[in-house]
Amino acid sequence: MNILMDNFFITLAIYSVASLILIRVCYYGFSKQRSHAAAFLLFGMGVFLVTSQLYSADISMGFAFGLFAVFSMLRYRTESINIKEMTYLFLTIAMALLCAVSQMSVLKLSLVCGLMCLLAYLLEINLIFPLHQERDVVYEKIENLNAHNKQALYDDLTQRTGLNIQHVKIISMDFMRDSALIKIQYLPDNTRLTKTSSGKKVITQQDDVLQQNNAVTHKSNPSIAMSETVAE
Repeated sequence: MNILMDNFFITLAIYSVASLILIRVCYYGFSKQRSHAAAFLLFGMGVFLVTSQLYSADISMGFAFGLFAVFSMLRYRTESINIKEMTYLFLTIAMALLCAVSQMSVLKLSLVCGLMCLLAYLLEINLIFPLHQERDVVYEKIENLNAHNKQALYDDLTQRTGLNIQHVKIISMDFMRDSALIKIQYLPDNTRLTKTSSGKKVITQQDDVLQQNNAVTHKSNPSIAMSETVAE
């Protein structure tokens, strides 16, 4: 009994440290979604406690994997969660079950959890994949959407938004109104998001010169509009 209790507290400590690194450093450090981060930590801790207690009651490994399947299919019905949040939820559940039922040594378990956190962190920074942000743009110069006017489209969007445009994808086109809904991908080198009094996030430039240029562009081209879906 003492051995089981000692093993429980050791795995609890490993999971607590690993989950804090995964959620606080890797997820919250880049996404800043406090509600999701808190939910992941509480959900993972609940999975760990329930599974560890059931495992101490001599359940089979098949039952443990059954629990994993049930927990992995759970989702929050009150609001939509994108693929990134679902992936972190999956990692949290996987780490909790691994720490609760694994027969690995303390060193191996720590290395596995550390590897999961390291991989998540490497994927968040600009080391493996470039960091791109996305915007949905209502664009009125529909003639620039022709395949032969690709460079003109990129130049026009760059001039009018001040963003480092990397890719443009057409979502829908309305020939009756001579407008289209496009998705732009850009590098956030010199841009940041600010929140207005109404709660809507807009793009602002860190460079004062770029702010003035964007203000002039907006006055001369008032028909361009940008929107972003922000998960609260």
